Amino acid sequence: MTSRAAGSGGNKRGRKAGFGSVRKLPSGRMQARYTGPDGITHSAPTTFSTKGDAEAWLSIQQAAITLGKWRPVQHEPQTTFAEYAETWLRNRQLKPRTRAHYRQLLDRHLLPHFGTLRPVNITPEAVRDWHARIGAGTPTLRAHTYSLLRGILTTAVHDGLLPSNPCHIRGAGNAKAVHKIRPASVSELEALVGAMPVRYRVMTLLAAWCGLRYGELTELRREDVDLIKGVLRVRRGVSRVDGEYVVGAPKSSAGIRDVAVPPHLLPALGDHLQSRVDRQRDALLFPASRDASHHLAPASLYKVFYRARAEAGRPDLRWHDLRHTGAVLAAQTGATLAELMGRLGHSTPQAALRYQHVAGGRDAQIAAALSRIAEGEESG
Repeated sequence: MTSRAAGSGGNKRGRKAGFGSVRKLPSGRMQARYTGPDGITHSAPTTFSTKGDAEAWLSIQQAAITLGKWRPVQHEPQTTFAEYAETWLRNRQLKPRTRAHYRQLLDRHLLPHFGTLRPVNITPEAVRDWHARIGAGTPTLRAHTYSLLRGILTTAVHDGLLPSNPCHIRGAGNAKAVHKIRPASVSELEALVGAMPVRYRVMTLLAAWCGLRYGELTELRREDVDLIKGVLRVRRGVSRVDGEYVVGAPKSSAGIRDVAVPPHLLPALGDHLQSRVDRQRDALLFPASRDASHHLAPASLYKVFYRARAEAGRPDLRWHDLRHTGAVLAAQTGATLAELMGRLGHSTPQAALRYQHVAGGRDAQIAAALSRIAEGEESG
């Protein structure tokens, strides 16, 4: 930091002339600084709500220097990154699964490297060195961890703990998926469903044709199904946090939605309700096999799903890829971006755009439609 001589002019954002300088922090509060008789830049131990208060503090320091009574202000030791991160996490309004995810990222990847440092001592060089040490083979993990670090330090800037955020790595908060998704074809989907145990077949069909998330499917209850209107009312989702199942709102606010069930699935869904779901209104559609009042554990489903996907000739297919399959099938019908967002429960268009882009065979259909237009004009 460049020292400012006593009596020199202030910066452009602060005082025009006089002793010391005042600057406005991103938080909106004012920071006062001056160069003391020792040639070192000193700042007030606290920030101020108004510029006038900051200038009044500078006037007191100037008077102390003039009278020979000046003493350097003794600052309290600044909080460490570990202490600040704990406060940051505690004060955030987060869903249980997100909080557990942040907790894991902090404990495993951030606190061991930055925990004992003060936020002001975390430099861009230190961030780049840390980022380079995280394996490139886990791009999603690295992107999530970097985004968390950047978010914590952004708040620290607003709180006046450091002048600017040292996280400047372009694109580090984004990750390209290592797993290239290939949607299941209709015939592959049919083979997969046929290879699944009977009690999981309707769940598999809804995952694909309706594009529901795993947590939305396993929290569906009898009262959420309207066979007359052919609609699933998605109002909740379930996630597993530290071995416990936590029921809450879906992943995003847009996740609360009504999803129309393709008519060809309604008979199977009706049979499932009739023969495999308890009669109570709040009975789970796809509960644990041993206890119908408990949620289905992912491990229980995956055990049979992995065998079924191998039989269907798609050992690469993940359960979440069924949602992707349903999205691409919907895009192939010509669904608009807004319609895809509504059906899938996306709050931003980026994810839905992916499905429009990868709707295989759609371009050929468009080309054929263009030819039909041309043929119609020629015949006319």
